[in-house]
Amino acid sequence: MFDFLPAAVRTEVTVPLRFPDGFAATARVFTFHGLVDAREHLAFGLGRLTDDRVPLVRPHSECLTGDVFGSQRCDCGPQLREAVERIADVGGYLLYLRQEGRGIGLYAKLDAYALQDTGLDTYEANLALGHREDERDYTVAAQMLGALGADRIALLSNNPDKSDQLSRLGVTVTECVPTGVYRSPANVGYLAAKATRAARLAVSPFGG
Repeated sequence: MFDFLPAAVRTEVTVPLRFPDGFAATARVFTFHGLVDAREHLAFGLGRLTDDRVPLVRPHSECLTGDVFGSQRCDCGPQLREAVERIADVGGYLLYLRQEGRGIGLYAKLDAYALQDTGLDTYEANLALGHREDERDYTVAAQMLGALGADRIALLSNNPDKSDQLSRLGVTVTECVPTGVYRSPANVGYLAAKATRAARLAVSPFGG
């Protein structure tokens, strides 16, 4: 049972996808009416969905610098590429959420990068800018899943906060499937901070 006003599918269109390494897939791209924040979030249906299989779902927050320009300061681009292939193999959805910079926005994310260059980690930088460590809200993700008829999912994520929020919003997470770790000389500190925060969330009864 979902604890919010339902959303509805607005349009569905088939889009061929191709990544820089040559990997290609075909996605059914969904737009929505009624999302609580009125932003233009997208769902990509990948692979073959069957009634007897729980869909694999990756809620992926937009990262212009990593997803589009290949920034090495994060692991977002490689995780997006991995998610599309893994979901296409078994059937499910990639939810592309317009929550840049863990919800603080693109300009603020770049301001946070400048603070990280002075020695703060990615979460400390957000706090120094007057934001929370992570401002992402997955209510729209739950709405999208409800509109797609996916109230039970396997969650492709290393972030326990995603599972906690979706569970509280009425989505049954049958399992959490870990993603790969994509290290580069530029993102070692970033990944270490994410691992520390994930470990802290994992032991919190409130999910952080």
